[in-house]
Amino acid sequence: MRVNLPHLLHVAAALIDRTSWLVVAPLRILLIVVLALTARWLTHRAIRRLTRSTAQGTAPTLLRPLKERSPSLLREAAGLLTERRRQRAETIGSVLRNVSSIATFTVATMLILAELRVDLAPLLASAGIAAVALGFGAQYLVRDVISGLFMIIEDQYGVGDTVDLGETVGTVEVVGLRVTTIRDIRGVVWYVRNGEVLRVGNHSQGWARVVIDVPIGLGTDVDQATSLIRAAADRVAAEPELTGQIIEPPEVWGVEDVTLDGPVVRVTMKTNSDEQWTIGRRLRRAVVESLNEAGIAAQISGSRMYVRPRPQEGDAG
Repeated sequence: MRVNLPHLLHVAAALIDRTSWLVVAPLRILLIVVLALTARWLTHRAIRRLTRSTAQGTAPTLLRPLKERSPSLLREAAGLLTERRRQRAETIGSVLRNVSSIATFTVATMLILAELRVDLAPLLASAGIAAVALGFGAQYLVRDVISGLFMIIEDQYGVGDTVDLGETVGTVEVVGLRVTTIRDIRGVVWYVRNGEVLRVGNHSQGWARVVIDVPIGLGTDVDQATSLIRAAADRVAAEPELTGQIIEPPEVWGVEDVTLDGPVVRVTMKTNSDEQWTIGRRLRRAVVESLNEAGIAAQISGSRMYVRPRPQEGDAG
């Protein structure tokens, strides 16, 4: 009986190789899993430390928006800036942790498949084609998510802010990566896709200026009306309950415009952004009362305050 020595050597080598693979491959796979879990833990720990320092205001300056690098007027005292920074830090940290986990486990999965002697070339080609198709179909979703991420990083607005997003004006209730939820003054909840937001007007950051235009009727003494408006604004600024809400003394800028109804006198007051509407209503009421006491009838029309002289006794009509 002839023995095929080369064939026996080949079979023996194959058995040795398979035996060593059955012993070594599980150990390598276990090592890959341990390294992946360790890398994920270290990455998440670093992200948590970074987001915690950001929330406490001790993060590097470059990681904070420009308006947070400068001294805040009122938000630090109210504690709103700290809470706002904490929410942003938690959101950004959650996104970074998810991205790091996906990247770590993707690399680990590819290494494990390589240890199992799976041909990765067809798999990567199929995955590339699927990614292109998915990206083309979900391009709006990707745009919304990227826009939402930049909005959060740049701190364009946060929960509780009153914003103008074009067709929607209201208070922000939820800031998500894909959709921002806003409730308008009538209580209607609007869901705005972040990718559709082209401009943002934020009424709740830093400070605000209450601007009131008072058209005074033809024939009214402009100096007298200006003095009355200035006195009314000074009384509002001196109210004890508004201490700390008014940043600068009120200013009467004078005649801003001349219309068919008469000259328009503008009065302004720099206030805390959260109290601009309340102070604006008080200022309008004070101006109306002051003009009425002086014998000038006042009425509100639209978004502007219209003031006309009160008819005197003996006037026709």
